[in-house]
Amino acid sequence: MRRIFLWMATVFTVLTPAALEAQTTISARAATLTIGGRLHTQYQGSSVDGAVNDFFIRRARIIADAAFNDFLVGRVQTDFAGGGATLLDAYVRMNFDPAFRLYMGQFKRSFDLFELSSSTDLSIFERDGRIPGFSSCTGVGRVCSLSRLTGALGYAGRDTGVKIDGTSGTFMYQATLTNGTGVGTSDINDGKSFSVRAGVAASEDLTVSANVGTQDYLLAGETESAFAWGADLEWGAWRDDLHVQAGVVGGDNCSALDANNDPRDFLAIQIIGSLFRPVDGDRIEGIEPLLRVSVADPAGDIDDDGGTLITPGFMIYFMGKNKIGANLDYYMPQTGDSEFVFRVGAFLYF
Repeated sequence: MRRIFLWMATVFTVLTPAALEAQTTISARAATLTIGGRLHTQYQGSSVDGAVNDFFIRRARIIADAAFNDFLVGRVQTDFAGGGATLLDAYVRMNFDPAFRLYMGQFKRSFDLFELSSSTDLSIFERDGRIPGFSSCTGVGRVCSLSRLTGALGYAGRDTGVKIDGTSGTFMYQATLTNGTGVGTSDINDGKSFSVRAGVAASEDLTVSANVGTQDYLLAGETESAFAWGADLEWGAWRDDLHVQAGVVGGDNCSALDANNDPRDFLAIQIIGSLFRPVDGDRIEGIEPLLRVSVADPAGDIDDDGGTLITPGFMIYFMGKNKIGANLDYYMPQTGDSEFVFRVGAFLYF
């Protein structure tokens, strides 16, 4: 614990929050461009012996939204973190009706709630709770958490293809048909991956949703397909009193095959809760304590290969989504020693 407080004291002396939130709108040819972005700087210190504890740029993104008219719009989002440039979002959207919109390009697959939530809103620093220097998760590596499984197995995250979505009254839906190979890569087989997600606003504060998806993969030169399902609920709204996201996912772990080369079954449950409290001050808008609990079993027929991830933390908001905060990701595997990583960072949104 002494190391944790030393890390916190060191980092907060060098990280300063941004207090501006703005976007720039310009005209370009036949479109109106809205330019924005985000910057996320972070320090992380791991309890694992030999792990690299460092300061780094976690996200450095520029977003350009183009609107030709009410019908035709598009987005390009590029991330410059890590010393290179990665194209994240790149799509054209056609707004036929509020109940039917069509996308073509690269975007997030229509699967779990936690991946679809923007990193500008999330109070947790890392969806998967990764711990530098630690790897203990059947078939996928690092910690066994809900987001680690859905992301590493390909069910969630960005991919290239087509998407539809829409809302009608209290009903909402989205569906994607994609290559199944992730960001910026061509397809490697003759199969495609699909995801479908639908939800109902049960009340002003509560939304309940369900989702299914497939992920195609190669096995001995042949195209195979894995299946996953999920259900989740969301209570409240970001930065508005109590906010809760809870979900369960399960399905085929195609990275952990049995003796017959069939995927083993995975199951994961996660809940994230936060409580935003406004502050009447010139610089600080609010303080938000948070807690995540994620329990996962990556391969149901293998004993003691799962674990529990617990993340306490807090955020201090300065203006809109501009904030600083800290997380402690503490992972308890069913076998072996528990490990943790302490994270502190500053978030700029413009």
